[in-house]
Amino acid sequence: MSKKLDEELAQALSLAEQDTPAVVKPAAASPPPKPRPSRSIGLLATLLVMVGALVALFLVGFKEAAVYATPVDQLLAAKDKLAGRKVRVEGELVPGTLVKRDEPCEYRFQIHGTQAPLPVRYAQCVIPDTFRDVPSGGVQVTVEGTLTPEGNFEASLVMAKCTSKYDPNTHEIKGGVAAEGPLSSN
Repeated sequence: MSKKLDEELAQALSLAEQDTPAVVKPAAASPPPKPRPSRSIGLLATLLVMVGALVALFLVGFKEAAVYATPVDQLLAAKDKLAGRKVRVEGELVPGTLVKRDEPCEYRFQIHGTQAPLPVRYAQCVIPDTFRDVPSGGVQVTVEGTLTPEGNFEASLVMAKCTSKYDPNTHEIKGGVAAEGPLSSN
């Protein structure tokens, strides 16, 4: 039985060798092809152009969107240059000028620096709680929006600075409200 098994095994091996194609070995290993320098330079040039375009977009495109903060006097002095641009203006509310209209819902007021007042129109129904018309004045206001060619300011944002300041020497808040008394460190 062993002889028969050996013959069958030999026959199977010879059939397998006939079905399998011969493996051809390369004569010598060839070095990998070198990358073409023109392709690398082209890729580098394309990347540089893309980076340059992004830098130009930031420098030129966003220049118009920048918001400049300026006092009222400087805005009025350069109103021809800044008309139609988005600006942020700081000034003091002129006492007695805050008026609310219901139809259309808007607030109108004036702010000033050391010279002429600036008329402001804020076409919203809600203003900050700290923005109040105080007869004694002193309400500091920052408005953001655009200056019209006629010299009026169309505000899209109104911010009022809190006028109360605590004086630790007298334990009083500016505006006449006294503190409870000195703090004790028990």
